[in-house]
Amino acid sequence: MKPIVAIVGCPNVGKSTLFNRIIGRRKAIVKDEPSVTRDLNYADAVERGRVFTLVDTGGFEPASKETLLAKVREQALLAIEEADVIVFLMDGRGGLLPSDRDVADILRKSGKPVIYAVNKIDTARQEQGLSDFFNLGMENLFPVSAEHGRGIDELLDKIISLIPKAAVQEEEERIKLAVVGRPNVGKSSIVNRLLGFERVVVSAIPGTTRDAIDTPFNYNKKKYLLIDTAGIRKKTRIGRTLERYSVMSAIRSIERCDIALLIIDAIAGMTEQDEKIAGLIYERGKGCIIVVNKWDLPEKETNTAKEYTERIRWKVKFLQFAPVIFVSALTGQRVFKILETAEGALSQLQKRIPTSQLNKFFTEFNRRHQPPIYKGKSVKVYYITQTDVKPPTFVAFVNFSEGIHFSYERFLVNRIREAFGLDKVPIRLYFKKR
Repeated sequence: MKPIVAIVGCPNVGKSTLFNRIIGRRKAIVKDEPSVTRDLNYADAVERGRVFTLVDTGGFEPASKETLLAKVREQALLAIEEADVIVFLMDGRGGLLPSDRDVADILRKSGKPVIYAVNKIDTARQEQGLSDFFNLGMENLFPVSAEHGRGIDELLDKIISLIPKAAVQEEEERIKLAVVGRPNVGKSSIVNRLLGFERVVVSAIPGTTRDAIDTPFNYNKKKYLLIDTAGIRKKTRIGRTLERYSVMSAIRSIERCDIALLIIDAIAGMTEQDEKIAGLIYERGKGCIIVVNKWDLPEKETNTAKEYTERIRWKVKFLQFAPVIFVSALTGQRVFKILETAEGALSQLQKRIPTSQLNKFFTEFNRRHQPPIYKGKSVKVYYITQTDVKPPTFVAFVNFSEGIHFSYERFLVNRIREAFGLDKVPIRLYFKKR
């Protein structure tokens, strides 16, 4: 288990900037706007040969009665419970605030090692204004500039000195699931059902989840990594830099996953925006499970689910292979069927078919189905081989690659699905001239 270091502090003190500075890549959203980071954001960092998990939290406001800030406070408390070391970050430009005192009191009661750091100290001259912060009663205070990197080495030395020693382990192989969909379709609620506790802020306000966050968990002796993503909005509605970054983050999450869980609203059905997200998943060759959430709301008839599935298939014809599961995050109905289905889909994504079996199949296929004619000549397929997995990718060597019609390619892909049990995943098939 890697040691956990949590960065906590009041809103807009630069926690996300410090997080990015330490992990060395732009993972958290950075914007000069309070409460941008609302969910716990995890990433592994390697410093001085030591590996630890860094946690960036939402703004910590102990006395806040506002619903979202109260939820953010719960997230920070969760980070405190999980953390081995806590970095309490304050704002050197704003000075010591009453809320800083409240946070410091809560942290002292946690009994965890706490490092007190003051951010936005860009020059040595600005350090002269730090005397107020010593009133909190700490022995050491670390002035830093997360934006410019000043004081970061000293801060990291202190972190390394406090984290418990742990052996560096290779990352475990896990089934990577990205949770994607439009805002407010219940993505976070499904994540919380799967994990069994409120790991993600759930609010009825569209766009609450802004950062992509990763959570490893085990279920039924299988290891999973859940990537929860910000809702992908229509481009015309993305008015702020913040929302643009959220969209990029969601797209990158699809890139990283094995299987994307496309969450759609049972009442709204498969919308145009859902279709575009489905296209992103397909273009990147990812497995896909279409999860129809809020299935407890529509009135049911005998063939309701069957007809609903047919409408989905008609709208996203390129995802005919994707399983459709009807769930209710509210009641928990069929939510864990998602994981069972994902396990089966992953085994297909990783499947390798020996060239001898492929060519035996293809000889029989050619015997039964006349190859296309191109400029008066028959197109000959000499042999076929599998070149990759995730998704299963095949290359067929032919005499006229330009003579392969789309309908023939689709027909051949469907026969490959049937012959080798690849009915739940995308297949890539390329024709090359020998």
